[in-house]
Amino acid sequence: MRPKKAKKIVFNSAEEMPLMICSVGDQTHNLTGAWRNIRPEIDLAKCLRCGICWKYCPEPSIMVVDDRPVVDYDYCKGCGICAVECPSKCIVMVEERR
Repeated sequence: MRPKKAKKIVFNSAEEMPLMICSVGDQTHNLTGAWRNIRPEIDLAKCLRCGICWKYCPEPSIMVVDDRPVVDYDYCKGCGICAVECPSKCIVMVEERR
């Protein structure tokens, strides 16, 4: 999967910050998956492998491995954007099992 080491982004002043919106808190430092109540499950038989789920995911939680989307549940917050945007509706949100 993904290496868990990430470089923290630090801005020394407002002038150093980019003019566009970005995530200053670099999500790879925070295992945000613990926030989740529901989670996405992907039916790979229905998947078109279009990458839209990866593109729209607001967290670094969907990766493409061997041309297939894979959810990293350590980072997935369960927002459901991937399921809404999926053109083949192969992603369903299910209740989290703990």
